[in-house]
Amino acid sequence: MAATRDTSQRRLQISELVRQQGSVQVDALARRFGVSMQTVRKDLRYLAERGVMTRAYGGAIDSGVVGGAAVEPPYEAKRTVNLEQKRRIGRRAATLVRPGDTIAIDSGTTSIQLAEALPDIDVTVVTNDFGVLGALTAKSNVNIVMLGGELRRKNMAFYGGLTVEALGALHVDRLFLGVDGFDLERGITTHYEPEALLNRKMVEAARVVVAITDSSKFGRVCLHRIIPVSAMDTLITDTGAPEEIVEASRELGFELLLT
Repeated sequence: MAATRDTSQRRLQISELVRQQGSVQVDALARRFGVSMQTVRKDLRYLAERGVMTRAYGGAIDSGVVGGAAVEPPYEAKRTVNLEQKRRIGRRAATLVRPGDTIAIDSGTTSIQLAEALPDIDVTVVTNDFGVLGALTAKSNVNIVMLGGELRRKNMAFYGGLTVEALGALHVDRLFLGVDGFDLERGITTHYEPEALLNRKMVEAARVVVAITDSSKFGRVCLHRIIPVSAMDTLITDTGAPEEIVEASRELGFELLLT
Protein backbone atom coordinates (compact mmCIF):
# COMPACT_ATOMS: atom_id res chain seq x y z
CA MET A 1 0.00 0.00 0.00
CA ALA A 2 2.84 2.36 0.85
CA ALA A 3 4.43 1.71 -2.56
CA THR A 4 1.17 2.65 -4.28
CA ARG A 5 1.01 5.86 -2.26
CA ASP A 6 4.65 6.66 -3.13
CA THR A 7 3.96 6.09 -6.84
CA SER A 8 0.84 8.28 -6.82
CA GLN A 9 2.66 11.04 -4.94
CA ARG A 10 5.65 10.91 -7.29
CA ARG A 11 3.40 11.10 -10.37
CA LEU A 12 1.53 14.05 -8.90
CA GLN A 13 4.83 15.84 -8.28
CA ILE A 14 6.02 15.06 -11.83
CA SER A 15 2.78 16.53 -13.20
CA GLU A 16 3.36 19.72 -11.23
CA LEU A 17 6.99 19.94 -12.39
CA VAL A 18 5.93 19.64 -16.04
CA ARG A 19 3.30 22.34 -15.54
CA GLN A 20 5.81 24.69 -13.90
CA GLN A 21 8.84 24.04 -16.13
CA GLY A 22 7.18 23.10 -19.43
CA SER A 23 9.31 19.94 -19.78
CA VAL A 24 11.16 17.28 -17.78
CA GLN A 25 14.00 14.83 -18.44
CA VAL A 26 14.04 11.16 -17.46
CA ASP A 27 17.54 11.14 -15.96
CA ALA A 28 16.92 14.28 -13.88
CA LEU A 29 13.66 12.86 -12.52
CA ALA A 30 15.35 9.55 -11.65
CA ARG A 31 17.97 11.41 -9.60
CA ARG A 32 15.40 13.68 -7.98
CA PHE A 33 13.15 10.86 -6.77
CA GLY A 34 15.82 8.20 -6.22
CA VAL A 35 14.24 5.67 -8.59
CA SER A 36 15.36 3.96 -11.79
CA MET A 37 14.98 5.54 -15.21
CA GLN A 38 12.72 2.61 -16.14
CA THR A 39 10.37 3.58 -13.27
CA VAL A 40 10.34 7.20 -14.45
CA ARG A 41 9.53 6.10 -18.02
CA LYS A 42 6.56 4.12 -16.66
CA ASP A 43 5.41 7.23 -14.78
CA LEU A 44 5.68 9.39 -17.91
CA ARG A 45 3.87 6.78 -20.02
CA TYR A 46 1.07 6.61 -17.42
CA LEU A 47 0.70 10.42 -17.32
CA ALA A 48 0.91 10.77 -21.11
CA GLU A 49 -1.91 8.22 -21.54
CA ARG A 50 -4.06 10.47 -19.33
CA GLY A 51 -3.26 13.61 -21.30
CA VAL A 52 -1.28 15.30 -18.54
CA MET A 53 1.82 15.56 -20.74
CA THR A 54 3.24 14.48 -24.10
CA ARG A 55 6.20 12.11 -24.34
CA ALA A 56 9.34 13.48 -25.98
CA TYR A 57 12.78 12.04 -26.57
CA GLY A 58 14.45 11.59 -23.18
CA GLY A 59 11.51 13.01 -21.23
CA ALA A 60 8.16 14.74 -21.64
CA ILE A 61 6.67 18.18 -22.33
CA ASP A 62 3.57 19.93 -21.09
CA SER A 63 0.56 19.04 -23.28
CA GLY A 64 -0.57 22.64 -22.99
CA VAL A 65 2.32 23.89 -25.13
CA VAL A 66 1.87 21.39 -27.97
CA GLY A 67 0.33 23.23 -30.93
CA GLY A 68 -0.91 26.82 -30.97
CA ALA A 69 -3.78 26.77 -28.48
CA ALA A 70 -3.72 25.30 -24.99
CA VAL A 71 -4.74 21.64 -24.81
CA GLU A 72 -7.48 20.62 -22.38
CA PRO A 73 -6.08 18.51 -19.53
CA PRO A 74 -8.03 15.49 -18.28
CA TYR A 75 -10.69 16.01 -15.62
CA GLU A 76 -8.72 14.08 -12.99
CA ALA A 77 -5.68 16.31 -13.49
CA LYS A 78 -7.73 19.53 -13.35
CA ARG A 79 -9.27 18.52 -10.01
CA THR A 80 -5.89 18.20 -8.29
CA VAL A 81 -3.86 21.07 -9.78
CA ASN A 82 -3.70 24.25 -7.64
CA LEU A 83 -6.37 22.86 -5.35
CA GLU A 84 -5.64 25.12 -2.37
CA GLN A 85 -5.80 28.27 -4.53
CA LYS A 86 -9.10 27.06 -5.99
CA ARG A 87 -10.50 26.52 -2.50
CA ARG A 88 -9.56 30.05 -1.44
CA ILE A 89 -11.08 31.49 -4.62
CA GLY A 90 -14.24 29.46 -4.08
CA ARG A 91 -14.58 30.67 -0.50
CA ARG A 92 -14.07 34.29 -1.55
CA ALA A 93 -16.63 33.97 -4.33
CA ALA A 94 -19.17 32.50 -1.90
CA THR A 95 -19.00 35.65 0.24
CA LEU A 96 -20.53 37.64 -2.63
CA VAL A 97 -23.75 35.63 -2.53
CA ARG A 98 -26.66 37.01 -0.49
CA PRO A 99 -29.95 35.40 0.62
CA GLY A 100 -32.54 35.73 -2.13
CA ASP A 101 -29.97 35.84 -4.94
CA THR A 102 -30.27 33.87 -8.14
CA ILE A 103 -26.82 32.91 -9.43
CA ALA A 104 -25.40 30.89 -12.29
CA ILE A 105 -22.34 28.73 -11.68
CA ASP A 106 -20.43 27.69 -14.78
CA SER A 107 -18.70 24.31 -15.05
CA GLY A 108 -15.18 23.80 -13.72
CA THR A 109 -13.14 22.62 -10.77
CA THR A 110 -12.99 26.11 -9.22
CA SER A 111 -16.77 26.31 -9.59
CA ILE A 112 -17.09 23.12 -7.55
CA GLN A 113 -15.06 24.75 -4.77
CA LEU A 114 -17.49 27.69 -4.83
CA ALA A 115 -20.41 25.28 -4.53
CA GLU A 116 -18.69 23.53 -1.61
CA ALA A 117 -18.18 26.88 0.16
CA LEU A 118 -21.67 28.25 -0.53
CA PRO A 119 -23.62 28.57 2.74
CA ASP A 120 -26.91 26.72 3.11
CA ILE A 121 -29.07 29.81 2.59
CA ASP A 122 -32.07 30.75 0.48
CA VAL A 123 -30.47 31.14 -2.96
CA THR A 124 -31.23 29.73 -6.38
CA VAL A 125 -28.33 28.22 -8.30
CA VAL A 126 -28.47 27.59 -12.04
CA THR A 127 -25.73 25.26 -13.30
CA ASN A 128 -24.81 22.72 -15.96
CA ASP A 129 -22.02 21.12 -13.90
CA PHE A 130 -22.45 17.67 -12.38
CA GLY A 131 -19.85 18.35 -9.67
CA VAL A 132 -21.59 21.59 -8.64
CA LEU A 133 -24.87 19.68 -8.39
CA GLY A 134 -23.25 17.06 -6.15
CA ALA A 135 -21.74 19.71 -3.86
CA LEU A 136 -25.10 21.47 -3.43
CA THR A 137 -27.44 18.49 -3.06
CA ALA A 138 -27.17 18.26 0.73
CA LYS A 139 -27.85 22.02 1.19
CA SER A 140 -31.61 21.95 1.66
CA ASN A 141 -32.14 25.73 1.53
CA VAL A 142 -30.41 26.06 -1.86
CA ASN A 143 -32.80 25.80 -4.79
CA ILE A 144 -31.06 24.08 -7.71
CA VAL A 145 -31.94 24.56 -11.38
CA MET A 146 -30.02 21.97 -13.40
CA LEU A 147 -29.57 22.73 -17.08
CA GLY A 148 -30.10 19.54 -19.06
CA GLY A 149 -28.50 18.41 -22.29
CA GLU A 150 -25.82 15.93 -23.25
CA LEU A 151 -23.23 14.98 -20.63
CA ARG A 152 -19.65 15.64 -21.71
CA ARG A 153 -17.65 13.26 -19.55
CA LYS A 154 -14.36 15.03 -20.22
CA ASN A 155 -15.41 17.75 -17.78
CA MET A 156 -18.62 16.25 -16.32
CA ALA A 157 -20.96 18.99 -17.51
CA PHE A 158 -24.00 19.24 -19.78
CA TYR A 159 -24.05 21.00 -23.16
CA GLY A 160 -26.06 21.29 -26.34
CA GLY A 161 -29.12 22.99 -27.80
CA LEU A 162 -31.33 21.96 -24.88
CA THR A 163 -28.89 23.52 -22.41
CA VAL A 164 -28.73 26.84 -24.27
CA GLU A 165 -32.50 26.86 -24.79
CA ALA A 166 -33.15 26.38 -21.08
CA LEU A 167 -31.27 29.62 -20.38
CA GLY A 168 -33.40 31.66 -22.76
CA ALA A 169 -36.07 32.63 -20.24
CA LEU A 170 -33.76 32.96 -17.22
CA HIS A 171 -32.26 36.04 -15.60
CA VAL A 172 -29.64 35.79 -12.85
CA ASP A 173 -28.14 38.32 -10.47
CA ARG A 174 -24.59 37.06 -10.83
CA LEU A 175 -22.71 34.61 -13.05
CA PHE A 176 -19.60 32.88 -11.72
CA LEU A 177 -17.65 32.07 -14.86
CA GLY A 178 -14.92 29.44 -14.86
CA VAL A 179 -11.85 30.04 -16.99
CA ASP A 180 -9.68 27.76 -19.16
CA GLY A 181 -7.68 30.61 -20.70
CA PHE A 182 -7.34 34.28 -19.72
CA ASP A 183 -5.41 36.63 -21.98
CA LEU A 184 -5.71 40.41 -21.87
CA GLU A 185 -5.73 40.71 -25.67
CA ARG A 186 -7.59 37.54 -26.68
CA GLY A 187 -10.05 37.48 -23.81
CA ILE A 188 -11.56 34.67 -21.75
CA THR A 189 -11.41 31.42 -23.69
CA THR A 190 -12.35 27.74 -23.46
CA HIS A 191 -11.38 24.47 -25.13
CA TYR A 192 -14.89 23.37 -26.18
CA GLU A 193 -17.07 25.29 -28.64
CA PRO A 194 -20.47 24.29 -27.13
CA GLU A 195 -19.17 25.54 -23.77
CA ALA A 196 -18.28 28.91 -25.32
CA LEU A 197 -21.79 29.18 -26.80
CA LEU A 198 -23.39 28.31 -23.47
CA ASN A 199 -21.13 30.68 -21.53
CA ARG A 200 -22.00 33.57 -23.82
CA LYS A 201 -25.69 32.84 -23.19
CA MET A 202 -25.00 32.83 -19.44
CA VAL A 203 -23.29 36.22 -19.76
CA GLU A 204 -26.37 37.59 -21.55
CA ALA A 205 -28.60 36.34 -18.75
CA ALA A 206 -26.48 37.81 -15.93
CA ARG A 207 -26.57 41.26 -14.38
CA VAL A 208 -23.02 40.85 -13.06
CA VAL A 209 -20.24 38.62 -14.46
CA VAL A 210 -17.62 37.30 -12.03
CA ALA A 211 -14.66 35.37 -13.47
CA ILE A 212 -13.10 32.86 -11.05
CA THR A 213 -9.67 31.43 -11.86
CA ASP A 214 -6.33 30.54 -10.36
CA SER A 215 -3.33 32.42 -11.73
CA SER A 216 -2.06 29.49 -13.84
CA LYS A 217 -4.65 30.41 -16.49
CA PHE A 218 -3.25 33.90 -17.16
CA GLY A 219 -1.55 34.18 -20.55
CA ARG A 220 -3.12 30.92 -21.70
CA VAL A 221 -5.25 31.03 -24.87
CA CYS A 222 -7.76 28.32 -25.82
CA LEU A 223 -9.44 27.91 -29.17
CA HIS A 224 -12.88 29.39 -28.47
CA ARG A 225 -13.43 32.89 -27.09
CA ILE A 226 -16.26 33.53 -24.63
CA ILE A 227 -15.97 37.26 -23.93
CA PRO A 228 -13.33 40.00 -23.95
CA VAL A 229 -11.81 40.78 -20.55
CA SER A 230 -13.57 44.16 -20.57
CA ALA A 231 -16.98 42.41 -20.51
CA MET A 232 -16.56 41.03 -16.98
CA ASP A 233 -17.32 42.99 -13.83
CA THR A 234 -15.17 41.17 -11.26
CA LEU A 235 -12.16 38.85 -11.28
CA ILE A 236 -11.38 36.62 -8.30
CA THR A 237 -7.96 34.99 -8.37
CA ASP A 238 -4.99 34.16 -6.15
CA THR A 239 -2.08 36.40 -5.19
CA GLY A 240 0.08 34.82 -7.88
CA ALA A 241 -1.63 37.05 -10.47
CA PRO A 242 0.94 38.98 -12.55
CA GLU A 243 1.25 42.74 -12.22
CA GLU A 244 -0.24 43.23 -15.69
CA ILE A 245 -3.56 41.86 -14.38
CA VAL A 246 -3.53 44.39 -11.55
CA GLU A 247 -2.80 47.17 -14.03
CA ALA A 248 -5.55 45.95 -16.37
CA SER A 249 -8.10 46.07 -13.56
CA ARG A 250 -7.40 49.79 -13.16
CA GLU A 251 -7.38 50.51 -16.89
CA LEU A 252 -10.45 48.45 -17.82
CA GLY A 253 -12.39 49.13 -14.64
CA PHE A 254 -13.13 45.61 -13.43
CA GLU A 255 -12.99 44.77 -9.73
CA LEU A 256 -10.02 42.58 -8.75
CA LEU A 257 -10.26 40.39 -5.65
CA LEU A 258 -7.04 38.61 -4.67
CA THR A 259 -7.14 35.75 -2.18
